[in-house]
Amino acid sequence: MGNEKPSVDYIIIGAGPAGLQLGYFLEQAGRNYLILEAGDSPGTFFKTFPRHRQLISINKRYTGSENSEFNLRMDWNSLLSTSPELLFTNYSQRFFPDADDFVRYLGDFARHFALKVKYNARISRVSKNGDFQLWDEQGNRYRCRQLIVATGVSRPCIPPIPGIELAENYTTVSVTPAEFTNQKVLIIGKGNSGFETADNLMETAAIIHVAGPDSVTLAWRTHYVGHVRAVNNNLLDTYQLKSQNAILDAYIDKIARRDGKFLVTARFVRANEVQKEIVYDRVITCTGFRFDNTIFDETCRPQLVVHNRFPAQTCEWESTNVPGLYFAGTLMQVRDYKKSTSAFIHGFRYNVRALHRLLEQKVHGRAWPSQPLQAAAPTLTAAVISRVNETSALWQQFGFLGDVIRLTPDGSAHYCQEVPVDYVHNVMAGPADHTFVITLEYGPDHHKVDPFDITISRVAQTDAKNALDSRYLHPVVRHFVGKQHVSTHHIVENLENEWFHDVHTRPLQVYFSHELAQIAPSGPT
Repeated sequence: MGNEKPSVDYIIIGAGPAGLQLGYFLEQAGRNYLILEAGDSPGTFFKTFPRHRQLISINKRYTGSENSEFNLRMDWNSLLSTSPELLFTNYSQRFFPDADDFVRYLGDFARHFALKVKYNARISRVSKNGDFQLWDEQGNRYRCRQLIVATGVSRPCIPPIPGIELAENYTTVSVTPAEFTNQKVLIIGKGNSGFETADNLMETAAIIHVAGPDSVTLAWRTHYVGHVRAVNNNLLDTYQLKSQNAILDAYIDKIARRDGKFLVTARFVRANEVQKEIVYDRVITCTGFRFDNTIFDETCRPQLVVHNRFPAQTCEWESTNVPGLYFAGTLMQVRDYKKSTSAFIHGFRYNVRALHRLLEQKVHGRAWPSQPLQAAAPTLTAAVISRVNETSALWQQFGFLGDVIRLTPDGSAHYCQEVPVDYVHNVMAGPADHTFVITLEYGPDHHKVDPFDITISRVAQTDAKNALDSRYLHPVVRHFVGKQHVSTHHIVENLENEWFHDVHTRPLQVYFSHELAQIAPSGPT
């Protein structure tokens, strides 16, 4: 028999990494919150996924630096906190760690900071009438003013292929290679889950085909870590070296049973869409996941985008049609879909911190944290150079999060860290405000260029005049008046990602001097 729970300001659905990260910030701020978790401990999703238990988020323990902020660039699993002992690098020595170690880490994180989590509270319904009301499967009712969904993408995406119900799915297929001995296997889906599955079967399956109508997209080329990672691409090697395995650039039109096997009709996109029937012993779908919005009733069901895979969100990660409903974690990726790293812990941990700052501002009237600075070119240059040489947030969330220098009418400046760039233009800056937005970015069309092609010219590291042509990650400073873009300055790329030499600092100071003179000709330069 359920009962009514006391109302709180914030409820977070999900005690995965995003839910715990936001819970940490709310706990530190002394806010009234509750995290509701369906399982009996944090990180329920990671107890099952990835199916083959190896994470593809890197765990680089040794960087040659003692700067904790810089080290987070190479630590993709740690949550943000003030406790060095709660870094994931203390939990595993493996570069690609085991998922079970991450589950253990999340449990320790929740306990260490005494986060307010209620376990075994799977939410079955959410309604809104002023406040949000939530019911769990035991009939308990919860109320809150602000609701944050941090459940991730939990429902498999099943392609509308006739006969798809005959296929096995990534979520439940056996991970024991011996069960595929000498079999011919079709894997539908050219993402990491598909190639992870293929890699697991390399030693036992007779033939493995990985199929999909789009090109295989490699992370080292696009800089989007959700594309196929090198650790999962052994099958590409066997394909091109004629070892029976293959990539099928094809639509799967139909799956049917025949004599105990599967007859698959494939329509090839590289051969005038010619059809071919191929017989397999097993068919496995590895076509990703999507957000489950079925718990929301008609009073607060969020609109969906990207083929109904994600909830539509504003620049504050708030539902576009349900006020007070926010999203944290991998659901945040809709704002920079396949462009930066919001889908992953090393990206969304900074988004979650930004979301907390937004909530502090909107709900509690606390301004975005800032550091006052003199509006003088040497001072601004020193502040920017210091940040770009150590920041992890701008490094991971390239082009999406930026530091912001806001100039005030009294001639001073305020430096704000890690602000969503679209939030700056849509909310933070007034129509006449002068702001400088500092980001780290790759060069134009970087995802289309082979970074290992030596015939493609690269700008010299000492060539500050042509810094605009930098292809690798480098700092960019833009001046805006309100939403109007006034000017841009690129700091030339550097192999060691060290931007403190004269070739970096001097042109930046000249740029700030010029821009400040345009704003107030008599002001300091």
